[in-house]
Amino acid sequence: MKIVANDIQLEVEDAGGEGTPVLLIMGLGGQLIHFPDSFVRLLGQSGHRAIRFDNRDAGLSQHLPGLGTPHPLWAGLRHMVGATVHAPYTLHDMAQDALGVLDALGIARAHLVGVSMGGMIAQRMAIAAPARCATLTSIMSSSGARGLPGPRAEVLRVMSVKPNAHDSEAVVRYYLDFFRAIGGPAYAVPEARMREQVRQSVARDYDPSGNLRQMAAILADGTRANELQRVACPTLVLHGDADPFVRIECGRDTARRIPGARFVAIEGAGHDLAPAAFEAYARHLLPFLHQHPIPGAALTAAPLSAAP
Repeated sequence: MKIVANDIQLEVEDAGGEGTPVLLIMGLGGQLIHFPDSFVRLLGQSGHRAIRFDNRDAGLSQHLPGLGTPHPLWAGLRHMVGATVHAPYTLHDMAQDALGVLDALGIARAHLVGVSMGGMIAQRMAIAAPARCATLTSIMSSSGARGLPGPRAEVLRVMSVKPNAHDSEAVVRYYLDFFRAIGGPAYAVPEARMREQVRQSVARDYDPSGNLRQMAAILADGTRANELQRVACPTLVLHGDADPFVRIECGRDTARRIPGARFVAIEGAGHDLAPAAFEAYARHLLPFLHQHPIPGAALTAAPLSAAP
C-alpha cells in the first residue's frame, strides 16, 4: 500500500497482527523485497509485526528526479578531502520518512532494524527521536566516521562499470556481478536463484539517478559518528567478517560509539541479502528483541490516512 510520510509517497508492506512492531529499513538502492519473506515469517512466528517499506528514490516509493542527479566522482572527492558534500536530501530526511511510516500506521514505538544505509537511517532515527525507538539493530552498516576503510578494489571496479539503462539484460548482468562481488563465502546464492531475484528487483524498479541521490545523502552525513553517543536505546550491531563493501571495521566503530552496544561478527558473511544470511542475523536479533519488549506500542491517536 501507499502512504504519505514526510510529504513523500512511500510503498509499505505491513505484516499486521498484534505483535510488537519491527521496522525494517533497507540499504542503498535496495527495496523492501530484499528483506526475504522467510525473514518476515520468522519475525511473525516470534511474536513480532514486520513492517517493510521502500525508501524514497527506490522501489515503488516516490522518486525525486526534480532534485537533480549528483555527480558521484565530485561528491566522492569532496567527501574524501573532508569538504562539504551537497546532497539533494539528507539521511535525516530519510529518517523522518521512516518515522512518518510509524505515524501512518499508528505506531508509537518500534524496534528498528536497518541494513547498510538502512542502518545509518535507523541510527539517525534513534538520535532524532529516542522516544520512538525501542531498540536499534544496525546490520552491515557504518558510523560514517572519517578514516574507516572503504570498499575493496574489486567491488569498486564492478561498481564503476555502468550498464546501458535501456538494455535490461545488461542491467541484470551488472547486478549479478555486483552481488557476487559483495557476497561472503558462507552465503553464496545459486546462479539461477540470484538471476531470478535480480530480474524481480529490476522489473520493480531501476533508477540509477535515485541511487546517486541516496549515495550523496550518505556522503553528506558527516556528523553522525560524533552524535552516536546520544543513542539511548539498547543496540545490537551485526556485521559479516568477510564484508568487502562495508568493512567490518565500520561495524566495530559503530558499536564502539554507541553506549552499551553489543557487537557480533557473523562468520563468513559479506554484504549478503540471501535468505540464509538473514537466518544467521535472526539467530542474534530475535533473542535481543525478546529481551526488550515494547509496552503500549500503539499510538493513542488514530493513524494517518493511506495515500490515494
